[in-house]
Amino acid sequence: MADAGSFDHTKYRAYPALSLKDRTWPDQQLTKAPTLCSVDLRDGNQALVKPMNVEQKVKMFKLLVKLGFKEIEIGFPAAAQPEFDFARRLIEENLIPDDVTIQVLTQAREHLIERTFESMVGVKRAIIHVYNSTSTVQREQTFGMSQDQVSDIAVQGAKWVQDYAAKYPQSEWAFEYSPESFTGTEVDYALEVCNRVIDVWQPQQGRHVIINLPATVEMATPNVYADQIEYMCRGLHQREHIAVSLHTHNDRGCGVAATELGLMAGADRVEGALFGNGERTGNMDLVTLAMNFYSQGIDPTLDFSDVQEMIDVYTECTDLPVHPRHPWVGELVYTAFSGSHQDAIRKSLQYHNDHQVPHWEVAYLPINPADLGRNYEAVVRINSQSGKGGVAHVLERDYGIELPKWLHGHVSKVVQSVAEKAGAEVSSAQIKALFDEHFLAIPQSWNLSGYDLTSSAQATQATFRIEATEPLALKGVGQGALEALADAVGKHFQVSVKVTQFDEHALRQGTDSDAIACLSIDVDGIESVAVAIHEDTTTANLQALLSAVGRVSAQLPG
Repeated sequence: MADAGSFDHTKYRAYPALSLKDRTWPDQQLTKAPTLCSVDLRDGNQALVKPMNVEQKVKMFKLLVKLGFKEIEIGFPAAAQPEFDFARRLIEENLIPDDVTIQVLTQAREHLIERTFESMVGVKRAIIHVYNSTSTVQREQTFGMSQDQVSDIAVQGAKWVQDYAAKYPQSEWAFEYSPESFTGTEVDYALEVCNRVIDVWQPQQGRHVIINLPATVEMATPNVYADQIEYMCRGLHQREHIAVSLHTHNDRGCGVAATELGLMAGADRVEGALFGNGERTGNMDLVTLAMNFYSQGIDPTLDFSDVQEMIDVYTECTDLPVHPRHPWVGELVYTAFSGSHQDAIRKSLQYHNDHQVPHWEVAYLPINPADLGRNYEAVVRINSQSGKGGVAHVLERDYGIELPKWLHGHVSKVVQSVAEKAGAEVSSAQIKALFDEHFLAIPQSWNLSGYDLTSSAQATQATFRIEATEPLALKGVGQGALEALADAVGKHFQVSVKVTQFDEHALRQGTDSDAIACLSIDVDGIESVAVAIHEDTTTANLQALLSAVGRVSAQLPG
């Protein structure tokens, strides 16, 4: 056998698939969200380097309630005094809303079950979650017990839970059983153990019973887990009277996928944690699962409309970051740096603005970021990989400056050059400053101070006054003011000035809006581009041309 420290795949063996030839789950479609139970305060908390204190747990509990969770596992109150104290505080300070059910975990040991019920005295309604490990490895290597001995522990635990519940008739009790490490347990044996527990609790008599089937360690592909869940759903006693719950971990990175397939296989309920917090690679991520439903037009029963508040409370209480690429809610998940992506997003958003589109269908944005409280500043961000459409989108989005398409490349070239030299992202403010400097700013001595126009049927004759080192007056003739100014400049400098691209429009709707003029000129083969903004449309047009000439004036004769 290879050394234990070597990278040698032969020391592992494939997980045996379940032979379920008549499986039905692949043909199912999810149409409603399951009951969602947060285990952030128990499973998530025990995985932290520094577990939450009582104040932090209260803050997290209030967040979970605000998000809309109706079932919340608050801890393992028999395991530690802070856990017990937290449970008491929730009950004694009436912090549990009437429509929220808390859940507490305990091993199938009598003194722990007794202590658990003590922590729940006075609660209106609670789920007592009892478990014992049933896996082959645990039976053989940890406990040294037979199948019958391990199943007897489960049955005895179920009886103790039932007996202690009877001592507190003022509270409404629901019972939950987990064969811990279900995925490491022979499926027929797991079914046998669960049915023995169900037979003790008699859910057909009105008791709310949950059978939780945890992938405590994720061992196989999600389809195998789905087969196991369908097999269990077929064989569980009193199936119509119990809730089948899933509790997947993420050891193979497939926790959410396994849960979704498990729901297709017949499960009714899901346990997980925000952002997948949990032991090893984490619990199933409730945020991703809920948003997956949301993106399909299904009510997830949770409200993530202020995702930043959720992230802030989570990071404060757990001292864990949220990855910027985290599905749905990471800082960068709605951000496009790629030029082609930016152009597609800009055009698609414009299409939505211009047409009555019945459903959200925007390129590269599976949902509207605004639904999560994200603004559109994060959608398009600029670095050296960005294209001309992205830069134009930022100017339009943040400053209301809509540029004609022919100008996009000119502006992008300036911005991209800065990004390449810096090797970093260029901010919106930097883009605006570069636009102002290279296109909008009036070159020194090229400010239009006034003009006089005389129009006739043949042409427009004009005099233009320019604030130069020495006040300059130019005269020209043309079919309109802009052509007359080009003629005047050409005569004065003895060059040919031709307008090759021109666009002028209002910056915003309304009669008091400024006009923006954008143009490109050819001066004896030299291209120059400029933009001008002014409350008077004609002045904006003329200033744009003068600014364009001014940008190449050093290359002009005389």
